Amino acid sequence: MNADIDVWLAAALAAADAARDVIRPFFRTIVPADQKADQSPVTVADRNAELAIRAVLSQRCPDHGILGEEFGLERPDARLRWVLDPIDGTRAFITGRPTFGSLIGLLDGETPLIGIIDQPVTGERWVGVRGRPTVFSSPLGGQVGTRACADVGLAELSATSPEMFGAAMPQFQRLAARTRRNYWGGDCYAYGLLALGHIDIVVERDLKPWDWAALVPVIEGAGGRMTDWSGQPLRVAGDGQVIAVGDPSLLEAVVQALA
Repeated sequence: MNADIDVWLAAALAAADAARDVIRPFFRTIVPADQKADQSPVTVADRNAELAIRAVLSQRCPDHGILGEEFGLERPDARLRWVLDPIDGTRAFITGRPTFGSLIGLLDGETPLIGIIDQPVTGERWVGVRGRPTVFSSPLGGQVGTRACADVGLAELSATSPEMFGAAMPQFQRLAARTRRNYWGGDCYAYGLLALGHIDIVVERDLKPWDWAALVPVIEGAGGRMTDWSGQPLRVAGDGQVIAVGDPSLLEAVVQALA
């Protein structure tokens, strides 16, 4: 399995490089955005980046399934499935903010094996492999590893948007009231910052598999935990409620606050 994972990881890294090449020329240009059925925006950069990722993975891993946000599912019967979000944070991308990223994950059934968070503009990249320490590379510096924070009252909390919580906003507010501070925005970039020890908790709702599959190996390889709101492993057919904590000892308090 280890030899296979190294082959699959090389494919994922090549796919992330291909996505970078597509996305960079569009950043901070006037890119028209279409509105999808769920009211989220999509651009030519999203679509072309996913096609570039798919081309690399299909060539290198022809027996694997591929599920992407923009172009759906290929080879649905494959046990090993790549899960892709070419631009996680399209709203940030189209407004010139670098707090977005490309997500490339590999699932073995329900188990995340490989995850990459790639920021194509800043050159930052987080690489997670199940059972291995997360690797971070960046021209901006930074050291991978979550920080010790056993007290929820000292924790920095992040979530992408208040709109994602809907009727569950009171639960989020109950948690936020117990933390030191809470920040909005970030998409996948916030999870990268958690893996670097700058954020302690990320709590979100309504995430699809392509939003979280790549994040799990990154967070866990950096010393953290990712679960659903009940503290159970995330599932492809789950409800999209996600907790990420840098210090695993925070998890119980977060679950209780969200109950």
